[in-house]
Amino acid sequence: MPWFIKTRSTRDAKKKRRDEIWIRCKSCNAHIFKEDFSNNQNVCPKCNWHGKLTAYERIGITLDSGSFAEINETITPSDPLSFVDAKGSYKEKVELAREKTSLNESIVTGTGKISGIDVVVGVMDFRFLGGSLGSATGEKILLAANYAYDHRLPYIVFSASGGARMHEGILSLMQMAKTCAGVARLDEKRLPYISVLTDPTTGGVSASYAMVGDLNLAEPGALVGFAGRRVIEQTIKQKLPENFQTSEFVQEHGFIDKVVHRKDMKTTLHKILSFYNR
Repeated sequence: MPWFIKTRSTRDAKKKRRDEIWIRCKSCNAHIFKEDFSNNQNVCPKCNWHGKLTAYERIGITLDSGSFAEINETITPSDPLSFVDAKGSYKEKVELAREKTSLNESIVTGTGKISGIDVVVGVMDFRFLGGSLGSATGEKILLAANYAYDHRLPYIVFSASGGARMHEGILSLMQMAKTCAGVARLDEKRLPYISVLTDPTTGGVSASYAMVGDLNLAEPGALVGFAGRRVIEQTIKQKLPENFQTSEFVQEHGFIDKVVHRKDMKTTLHKILSFYNR
């Protein structure tokens, strides 16, 4: 074989090295060093596109270092319908998600501090079955709300979800009412519930606890809505605006109180919590 002919293995190795060093921004298509992207909290330094964070990455940039203590970490999904589709069983999908993420569910809940202020947090992780709302997800959100109620603490939930987990049928859908009831009870003790919407927040999550905060915040450019764009256009037979279902569009129409850049989120939350603590 001539020395100048590249073999498939050589090309694959070079592509792998590129993939290990660079990422491409999904908004402006700019190539960014992975290290720079990570150091910038997964935000594109050129166009401010906000990439996804894992639950623990978000906890790391939001809570004071070393202050987080997880609660109810052993709660895991059940399979009440013994659900199976063309791609396999629900049980298998859950196991794959647990192996991929090292999480037991699509949300991590716990206590911590934001610039010295004690809080209860719930942080969704889109990697776990699209951040879907299952019965165990709802249970963890409710139990965290109960913990906030019992200990008189503010409650903050970061949403990142494609919606209800239909593998569980009506048991998934009932979590919408269950979680809303849990956070509504905080009002009895005048405890703040702050909802932070990240990309994406859709379906049954956007139709329940994600949109009923005392304050609803969102990251720039996040997809926020219920049904998908194509479904809506086909239903109403109209072309929707280009920025439809972005956090900026939703804020303009009164459903979100403030769009907050990721680098400013901790400071903004601290200012809000300081107001409630006066």
